[in-house]
Amino acid sequence: MLMLTTRAYQGERDLEKITDLLNICEKVDQLDAVYTVAEMQREASSPTVNPESNWQLWEDSSGRLVGFGELWIPTTGHPLDGHFWFRVHPQSRGQGLEADMIAWGESRMRQIGRERAVPVLLRSGCRSTLVDRLQLLEAHGFENDRCFLTMTRSLTDAIIPAQLPPGFTVRSVLGAPEAEAWVEMFNQSFIDHWNHHPLTVEEYLHDLTDPDYRPELDLVAIAPDGTLAAFCYSSIDSAFNQQKGRREGWIAVLGTRRGFRRQGLGRAMLLSGLHRLKAAGMDTAKLGVDTQNPNCARSLYESVGFQLLYTNLAFAKSL
Repeated sequence: MLMLTTRAYQGERDLEKITDLLNICEKVDQLDAVYTVAEMQREASSPTVNPESNWQLWEDSSGRLVGFGELWIPTTGHPLDGHFWFRVHPQSRGQGLEADMIAWGESRMRQIGRERAVPVLLRSGCRSTLVDRLQLLEAHGFENDRCFLTMTRSLTDAIIPAQLPPGFTVRSVLGAPEAEAWVEMFNQSFIDHWNHHPLTVEEYLHDLTDPDYRPELDLVAIAPDGTLAAFCYSSIDSAFNQQKGRREGWIAVLGTRRGFRRQGLGRAMLLSGLHRLKAAGMDTAKLGVDTQNPNCARSLYESVGFQLLYTNLAFAKSL
């Protein structure tokens, strides 16, 4: 049994230790991720994160960080679901630390439930290939309730032209000046999706400050009456590409507002996003999709050449 101490996040002085731990774990887990201090700093500054209350660190007797856990807690929900993400140093795994970390996540969510007077549950997830993590979650009462796919497509292959419905146009978003309209469109597009939590203007404006944000990759479809009808935001992680020696981009978010569906807008925006990623010098595109997406998104992605890369499983535990 490990002899450890645990404490809350104490500010930016912890960021380098956290980043180092995450990259050590990545070398073993091979989840195709790269972590930087700058990225962790941006996450800590997000209006929805509250790291002083919802990040927890576990250290050994020498002060070495061996465990890190973070909770993302939405502002609304009934029941309220906290998303628990955690990593354990490879040399400290399987010695009881994981159970302590899950117990902390449960305790924190119960506290939030009492404060807000709502029922709560704890969510977590992992890659389907991480058998030890799957067994750990199931042993602690988590049940698999959703499956997500990460899909990939070569951008060196031909991409068919995007064809918008008559009267619709595509342009880059205007950023802050139309933040409220964009957020309203986003929420109307995903309101009927599983586990949707409304995006706020504050969160959206924070996202625009990302050094990797590129307006030319942030597209919106305008209806003939001027309504923001659909969108496709593509992202490029420059630190990841530099360290991995790749040229990858993501179709980060794609959606169509209710009332404008079944006209081909989703397909047109997806293809527009792929063309923009290719023009930006990328040779591969990735995206994620819920296997139970109510609008048959997986079929759309497969129809333009995306193929399965790996599977992520989502788990939940009622508290």
